[in-house]
Amino acid sequence: MLLKLSSLIFSFSTAPPTVRIIHSGHACNIEEERYTERVYTIREGETLELACLVSGHPRPQIRWTKTAGSASDRFQDSSVFNETLRIIRIQRHQGGRYYCKAENGLGSPAIKSIRVDVYYLDDPIVTVHQSIGEAKEQFYYERTVFLRCMANSNPPVHYSWRRGKEFLSQGSDKGVEIYEPFFTQGETKILKLKNLRPQDYANYSCIASVRNVCGIPEKNVLFKLSNKTASPTIKLLVEEPIVVNPGQSVTLVCVTSGGEPTPTLTWVRNTDELSKKSRLNGGTLTLPAISMEEAGVYSCVASNNVGNPAKKSTAIVVRGLKKGRFWITPDPYHNDDNIQIGREVKISCQVEATPPEELLFSWLKNGRPLRSSERMVITHTDPDVQPGTTNLDIIDLKFTDFGTYTCVAALKNGGIPEVSIDVNISSTTVPPELTVPRGKSPMVVQEGDTVDLQCLVSGKPKPIILWSRADKEVPMPDGSLQTESYDGVLRIVNVSREMTGTYRCATSQYNGFNVKPREALVELTVQYPPVVEPVFTEIRQGLGRAFTLNCRVLRAHPSKVLKYEWKLGTRLLTMGQFDQRDETDYNVRALNREGYGEYTCEVTNEAGVGACRFLVTGRAYAPEFYYDTYSALWQNRPRVYGFKLQWTQQNPLSVDRIVAYRLGMKQVKMCFLAMINTQEIPMEGAIAKGELITHNLTELIKPEAYLVRLTPITRFGEGDSTDRIIRYSGEPLQYIREFQCSFEDEAVCMFTQDKTDDFDWTRHSAATRDTKYTPNTGPSSDRAGSKQSFYMYIETSRPRLEGEKARLLTPTFNVAPKSPYGTVTAAPTYCFGFYYHMYGKHIGALNAYLRQKGHSGSDSSLWNLVGNQGDRWKQAKVNIHPIASFQLVLEGIRGPGIEGDIAIDDVTIEEGECKDPPPNSKCFFLFIPGNP
Repeated sequence: MLLKLSSLIFSFSTAPPTVRIIHSGHACNIEEERYTERVYTIREGETLELACLVSGHPRPQIRWTKTAGSASDRFQDSSVFNETLRIIRIQRHQGGRYYCKAENGLGSPAIKSIRVDVYYLDDPIVTVHQSIGEAKEQFYYERTVFLRCMANSNPPVHYSWRRGKEFLSQGSDKGVEIYEPFFTQGETKILKLKNLRPQDYANYSCIASVRNVCGIPEKNVLFKLSNKTASPTIKLLVEEPIVVNPGQSVTLVCVTSGGEPTPTLTWVRNTDELSKKSRLNGGTLTLPAISMEEAGVYSCVASNNVGNPAKKSTAIVVRGLKKGRFWITPDPYHNDDNIQIGREVKISCQVEATPPEELLFSWLKNGRPLRSSERMVITHTDPDVQPGTTNLDIIDLKFTDFGTYTCVAALKNGGIPEVSIDVNISSTTVPPELTVPRGKSPMVVQEGDTVDLQCLVSGKPKPIILWSRADKEVPMPDGSLQTESYDGVLRIVNVSREMTGTYRCATSQYNGFNVKPREALVELTVQYPPVVEPVFTEIRQGLGRAFTLNCRVLRAHPSKVLKYEWKLGTRLLTMGQFDQRDETDYNVRALNREGYGEYTCEVTNEAGVGACRFLVTGRAYAPEFYYDTYSALWQNRPRVYGFKLQWTQQNPLSVDRIVAYRLGMKQVKMCFLAMINTQEIPMEGAIAKGELITHNLTELIKPEAYLVRLTPITRFGEGDSTDRIIRYSGEPLQYIREFQCSFEDEAVCMFTQDKTDDFDWTRHSAATRDTKYTPNTGPSSDRAGSKQSFYMYIETSRPRLEGEKARLLTPTFNVAPKSPYGTVTAAPTYCFGFYYHMYGKHIGALNAYLRQKGHSGSDSSLWNLVGNQGDRWKQAKVNIHPIASFQLVLEGIRGPGIEGDIAIDDVTIEEGECKDPPPNSKCFFLFIPGNP
């Protein structure tokens, strides 16, 4: 590689940002500026790809944002900080207005918007109705019938009706009206058949269309109207209600008893979906091994789009017992909560039963049946509590009444295990008391520990303890508002600072005495290390500069006796304690080389350490390339081009003066990318912020692209590097000697689209081309084998039609004069060459023409090829003999189907006769990570 470095040009140039939005990928239509925005139309399921191109100095920062769209579209709550916005398989709710914003601190931010309109068409649905008050069972003769067609779409759908093969229109038949209801205008289309006639019994088709927008084909639905057409009716072949035991298999049978067309049957449970283990076969629903959770109302729904759906429901009751609990009520006529001889005691027992009317209770004393008597009164209802409660009142308690009382709950007909609850009544049966053990409140722990909050409960029987926060609105650590404990201990694992506060333990109402709940409070204090800011900051400073590092405490517990230590690496710089301030500073009066490194401020309390870290370097910031210049500099020499490299320096005054830049270059398409040429570009004076630095690169080989790496150098050493790709993109010479174009630059070497053709050629790369709908056509890489590089191709997918043409025109070239007086004495010879790729079973034709000035309307045919040529690139070369200014025309013609994409690459025009094309060769790229 030859690299020649020319003189440097310095200038001071800043510019506010400008921005424009371009698209790549599939687009149905793009309307240019309309109300300061563009409208981009895309089909649902395609890939949206928008690129934001900016200019300005310093290099603007780019951000994509979105408004509108669905509430479930979370994109509007975030931003995309790069140039390309890509949404794969876009859905209808993702349509809306997208904004690209660029700002660089100069003037106002530049903002452009583009509205993305997602197009789709769902299958239409026809529903049939009779006029109100007419017969519901059948569509009798001389009745009015309405056929309503509905389809979701964007853009608005166009409906048409057909009876048999005859298209119906308003006024074409006196017995037919076609109209849109006012309340659904633009959404539905109704076909009204007035006073039904024999000829009205026919097949009706509703055709929904968005007029082939985005290549979306029309969709239709057929409905057969006859004298048997009727809304659905059904029957349930089950008893009402169905009562079963858990584990049994339940089968529900639903059959249609009427309806034309034949209704479709579905089942729902409580308006929700069925359980996953349920089995559905037509109208038969089977629930194997049913559980209590599957109980509910099951509905069979029949629909045939005629009239209203029919619905029949039945309830399934799953028998069962659960949630047994008890409580003891001391004598309500005395204030003493203890159980005493001679007083009254009531034992209550409650059980949830399904069905409740089958619930049976019995009582045992010391294992023997107990019957109601004058002193032992058994009742099975209590107006003060929910159903399913039994009470045993012991009047005038005697010593002989002490013992174990058992409440037994069962269901009629058996089949369900009984529920029994034992209650001990003795002289030791006492109400509960709650206390907090000594030293267990307040509890002081450190964040991340495991802590046990404890309440001691006394009494017999022991009740369940309920834990909650003293602030009732604050949840417990597990997220609930209340937690049960059987031993009075609440264990919190991995305690966090948010769990600091007061916790309440209280006796539950049941499983104990029916007395006022007892409660106690436990204080929990969670200590945690200091939270400081900044966590990490990079500071770039030049030698001899003064600067201050600041570390601030945001929160800590305990907040007193906070100590700090400033360190450079492991070397202690200073230490102390916080007084009234919540921050500490460290001042560097004059930075020396030993002062570079990582500074740490460690703030300590009893719970641990928080640290602010600062990395102090003299490393220069990255340069920022200027992209607003024209790509290539023509040197009027064959096989060579030049480039004006321009950049500004980010924050040049923050560090020592930049003494030079290290420039590295390598060819992008070389087989050995490890090879690189480097050169230092010296800087004579200080660089100002926004100053434009220019360096001319020459002797660049056409049409190769180069990777350029620019690294600033100061007394500290190398700074941050910036890379960019330089691509060859030549403007036309006054007189053509040599022309080469690989379509790598967006300007496509000044090629233009013929405005008289049917559609355009598309610039694309294999890495971004979507082959979802045409997987067996088009190239898988550019001519050189790169998936990232570009080529031109014709997209033959819908809405393209067979025979449509796309024409691509080269720039206009002047013929090089042979006479010293500037006149053309004889027709010169040029070799026109290009690579083509014609793969796919529907390939049409590729033609090349010569268009000369003064020969309008008579392009000369140079070369043509028809049909599939295989999945490979081939080269074409042809001699041309222009006698005036000329253009070359490349024409692609669409074949009979969508698998017909034709591509071209590496177009050349060289002075002289064509030589034999070189054999195809493969080049393997070697990328070495970290290589400059």
